[in-house]
Amino acid sequence: MGKHVEDIGSRSQGARGGAGAVRFRPLPVRSTVRLRRPVDIWHKPALSAVVALGVPDLVLFGLGRLDLVLYTSAGAMCALYAHGLPYAARARTLPWVVLGMVASLAVALTAASLVTSAAVLVVLASLVAAAHKVLCDATRIGPPGNLILTFIAASAFFVPQRPAEVLPHTGLALATGAFAWLVCMAPALVRPHGPERIATARALEAAAGLLRARAGAAGSAPAAGGAEPAAVAHARHATAAAVNAAWHTLFLVPARTPAKAAARAGLERLLVRAESALGGVRRDATTEAGRLGGWARELRSGRPLPEVTLSTAEIEELAGVAWESGVALKTGAVLGEGRIPGAGAALRDGASGAAPEGGAAPEPGQGPGSAGDRAAAGRRGEAGRRIAAGRRIAAGGHGLRRPVPGRVRGVRAVVGRLRPGSPLLPIGARVAVGCVLAGWASMAAGVGHPYWAVVTAASIYQANTTLSWQRAFQRTLGNLLGLALYTALLPLVHTGHLAMIVLALAFQLGAEAMITRNYWLGSVCVTPMALLLTEFGRPLPAGTLIADRWLDTVVGAAVGLLCCVLVTNRRAADRIDQALERVAAAEAAASRLLAAGRTGALAGADALREAGWVRDRLAGSLVELREAVEVAAGEWWQRALPEERITRAEQQGHRTLAALVRRLSAPALAA
Repeated sequence: MGKHVEDIGSRSQGARGGAGAVRFRPLPVRSTVRLRRPVDIWHKPALSAVVALGVPDLVLFGLGRLDLVLYTSAGAMCALYAHGLPYAARARTLPWVVLGMVASLAVALTAASLVTSAAVLVVLASLVAAAHKVLCDATRIGPPGNLILTFIAASAFFVPQRPAEVLPHTGLALATGAFAWLVCMAPALVRPHGPERIATARALEAAAGLLRARAGAAGSAPAAGGAEPAAVAHARHATAAAVNAAWHTLFLVPARTPAKAAARAGLERLLVRAESALGGVRRDATTEAGRLGGWARELRSGRPLPEVTLSTAEIEELAGVAWESGVALKTGAVLGEGRIPGAGAALRDGASGAAPEGGAAPEPGQGPGSAGDRAAAGRRGEAGRRIAAGRRIAAGGHGLRRPVPGRVRGVRAVVGRLRPGSPLLPIGARVAVGCVLAGWASMAAGVGHPYWAVVTAASIYQANTTLSWQRAFQRTLGNLLGLALYTALLPLVHTGHLAMIVLALAFQLGAEAMITRNYWLGSVCVTPMALLLTEFGRPLPAGTLIADRWLDTVVGAAVGLLCCVLVTNRRAADRIDQALERVAAAEAAASRLLAAGRTGALAGADALREAGWVRDRLAGSLVELREAVEVAAGEWWQRALPEERITRAEQQGHRTLAALVRRLSAPALAA
């Protein structure tokens, strides 16, 4: 949403501060067509989809059954999902995506075989589209979200079908879905730790950006009232979100073998170092930013994990990995290279719970019994006692960093997000009503198969009115340009089915390459690809096809946006109140922990692990608050936001988070 969202309340038209006050917010235009940098892993879903689509298409071409492309595409399109998840989590998630796709296709084909009224089919397709939107948002499946599911299902509602064909056609989708699973899991054979390395690299890059922003702000004039510069605030929010996302990615990585545990421990060490930027740990900002950026490049390149210098507190936090995975001596040697006095010896001696003996040779000018020697021995002994405590925790299966205990996950979390009063329910109502009206309006305009209007209306509904307006404009612009491109390529399309397959795969690749830069740019490729997929089974005259799609696009976007404006999400502001309460509770817990640390009570592995949980809880609450504010700020008709309360909560929360990170990430003794 850009500047429109960042300047919350700056253009408010209504009263401010009162509980019943509302404010009107104009919709942005300039940022709607602005191009962004492409997402770093766009090529992964793109290539996966090309392979998952291309192999079945070529098989059908050889068999002379390209009329079945829609059904094989249903399963193959599942290859676009879950590329941000570690492979173990991806292996569990993709089957649910495939089953959701197959179930939606089965409902659509059954309805197509039994229902003859196009108006009723529009209603059924709209209800399925609403279910897709709500469930995808509740599960937070990520890009491409509900769009692919809705496109396939809405198309299938208007495909001529006999009841006897439903089962074999859904079987084709299930088979190609299984093939898509294999395609998405195949990279694990080459780079088994790729997703978590990329998540960690993103956190390192965001931390480097924060350090550079702070270095730049240090040389400029201070902001009015001592406020934090906007660039620093933006970089801090981005870093907190990236670090929080990286931790939760690592939480999904199993560590059942010594090799896997050691690999994950190395990433945790890097992430702890990136997180120290949030705490303002005293390191040279420019040098540290370059170091973090270099480590991020090494992670992305697939090279061995870089060696990271950590502080004593950071080592204590991560020590349990050695005992959980049974590679204590090896990890101890690595930790010893961190130049922390006695770290390696303490880790080894911690195996028996005994204080380390001997140790490194005394430095020049220090003999046995000297003050320096006694101080070093004391540090080694303290490290040994704390790491031994870490071993006892590891014996209970808690060696690696764990998510906050007690947090609801899995199916229960999804059900909780769909409870009565959920902010997702108004969005589902928008989708259902908007798609029905768009489909009926398209039929009234003379379109016989108005599935494209349903898909267009479903695709524009985002978290708030602002994003929905942007998506509607982008969708219309991209679709019309895509129709023009399809028209220009008609001579090539008419050369034969093989050319159609090649063009469809090229458009799929282009869509993934460009859609992350801006949705309208990706739609330029999505539109002709969708037309080609539907043309394999039911060819239509080019003039009729293009005219229908043009009319469907305009009607679907206009009616869908109208419903979006009329059905406002008044619960978006309620979500802010809930997020503020969670931030306050997490900040209070962190403050109590810091107070205990000042009295010396925050020591040992148990306390450090609890501090890590509190830090996760506070960081996650701040990220959720910012997300809730941006969603509510994008509603054109909404009660006034508690801006002062939000600002105070974010400032105090980030200060407390910084203090907690400094407590757990003290400066390294050697750079």
